[in-house]
Amino acid sequence: MTDAHPDEEIINRSTRNGWLIISARFISDFGAFLNMVALSTYVYVLSQSVMQVSIFLACRVTGGILASLFGVPYFRRFTGRLPLVILDVLRAALLASLLIFPYSVQIYLLPFIALGIGIGNSMFAIGLNSQLPYWVDDSRRVATNAWLTSASATGAVMGSMVSGILLAANGYELVFITNILTYLLAGLSILPLRFLVTPAGVEKKNQRKEWSNLVKGLKTAPLMAGMLLVTMADTLGSAAHNVGFPVISELLTSESPGKTMGLLLAVWAGGKFAGARAANYLLLKRGIRTERLFFYGVALMSLGFILTFQQNAVSLALFFIFFAGTGDGLADVSLISRIQSEVESLRLPIFSLITLLQMTGFGVGMLIVAPFYIWLTPSVVIIIFHGIPLFTLAFVWLYIRRRQRSH
Repeated sequence: MTDAHPDEEIINRSTRNGWLIISARFISDFGAFLNMVALSTYVYVLSQSVMQVSIFLACRVTGGILASLFGVPYFRRFTGRLPLVILDVLRAALLASLLIFPYSVQIYLLPFIALGIGIGNSMFAIGLNSQLPYWVDDSRRVATNAWLTSASATGAVMGSMVSGILLAANGYELVFITNILTYLLAGLSILPLRFLVTPAGVEKKNQRKEWSNLVKGLKTAPLMAGMLLVTMADTLGSAAHNVGFPVISELLTSESPGKTMGLLLAVWAGGKFAGARAANYLLLKRGIRTERLFFYGVALMSLGFILTFQQNAVSLALFFIFFAGTGDGLADVSLISRIQSEVESLRLPIFSLITLLQMTGFGVGMLIVAPFYIWLTPSVVIIIFHGIPLFTLAFVWLYIRRRQRSH
């Protein structure tokens, strides 16, 4: 046996692990968007109440917030593929309850199902992203992250489209069965994963100590802290354009707003796919720093959405939303790759913090943004709320420049 064989085995295992993780992420996100569309409408069908739909969505966001708090102790105590498989089985079991219990009981179960699925979706993403360096070697990490972002965008659009098709053709029961199968398939994709190297044990700390160490770590990494600050500001812009999609679709084509919204989301996802592939090239081939590409991506994304909402023609709106999606893909791959380069003791808390910022910011943002669409035109609302991440980005850039000069 030659000395090259162990290295070759590591490379083969890393490649196999990468494609298994990409497959699991695609299936998981496909399932997440499948049930987001189906369950939201199902709640309304059962209750005939917009308030019940709001409670359902609030429970789902609350689940994501709780996951950011539970994620650190859970994945400190349980590492590897089994905790992720358990999350998939639990999500499938929650949906299976809708096939077991009668309609009269389901309306009371749905908020708890939304909470559980919100926790499961976010915990799955935290565990997968934070442990990826154990499964994929450094040379393939950026490429894997690029494919993960591409798979996520594709899964989101396909899940939304398939959900609508199945609902129109066969009703909710088939959607729930399909969704259960997607979560079980995601779990099966995770099962063959094997660590490249068994992770070294990390000192177990209480939750307060974890967050305290994270704050200390971010003080010594101002660029990483700046990326998190921009990410938090960007959640307000994200809330603004998500609330605004139905509004702008109605203004562009009052006769078929649903079709226009579907086109906008599909082209955005195509842009995100292109951005993820471009990030792979720019980070690996051109050697651009992850922090710089992240800031470029956020700027392109916010400017793209601002320009999209200024248009009166569908063709121009689709043109600009493609660039918004491209920026989203660049920023997503850069941010995840940068966090994964941190030491293990900080990596998991940062991913949990990112989830906390995104879920909290998005939930609060939805509440803040909605009244602005009553008072102002969509074009002005988007300028205001996507102007916030642009302003934050400029502030972080000036602060870092000033800090570098002083040193």
